[in-house]
Amino acid sequence: MTDETAPKPMNRLISGVRRFREHAFPQRSELFSELASGQDPHTLFITCADSRISPGLITQTQPGELFVCRNIGNVVPAYGEMMGGVSAVVEFACVALKVTDIVICGHSDCGAIKALLNPGSDELRRMPTVRSWLRNAEAARSVVEVLHPELEGEALTQALIEQNVRTQLGHLRTHPSVAAGLAQRNLTLHGWVYGIGSGVISMLDEASGEMVPLA
Repeated sequence: MTDETAPKPMNRLISGVRRFREHAFPQRSELFSELASGQDPHTLFITCADSRISPGLITQTQPGELFVCRNIGNVVPAYGEMMGGVSAVVEFACVALKVTDIVICGHSDCGAIKALLNPGSDELRRMPTVRSWLRNAEAARSVVEVLHPELEGEALTQALIEQNVRTQLGHLRTHPSVAAGLAQRNLTLHGWVYGIGSGVISMLDEASGEMVPLA
């Protein structure tokens, strides 16, 4: 297939919608009929907007199971710092939907983390909104610089990806709805890192503070 004959992006989307309507939807018509009257997800899944991450695919969940929040760098601003979409999603998930679990999922080769390591880059200067948003991950960079001054390259990036998950979990705990859920013991927080090339998901072990493969 040449560039001239390859389908345009919107044609690909339209073809996909057609296949969904003609094949995928009928196969799950009963499920969609149930979902038409409301949702009852068990988990709030906070992850990066990166196009390579597909929450439903990597967790093998059905529509209606995950309440998904996506943004640059899987960031959760501390409560009161940037009141907006992410804070509203967290509050709605905890208060209205009463989710039992929240996952913050980072991933390998994260562009946001690479930008955080190179804050003076020309590219980042051309994206002032992104630069401002990434201030919510600055604490993670400070921790890695202090604890792992010897790291560089991919090892440094991976360490910061993992620390950013820990940092955002800390921010998440400052939200009143999350704090209430944790106090009542009806909410559990999880930190994950997804390896795009390997398919391996590591989870934060709260006892050791380390990322371990999800068994």
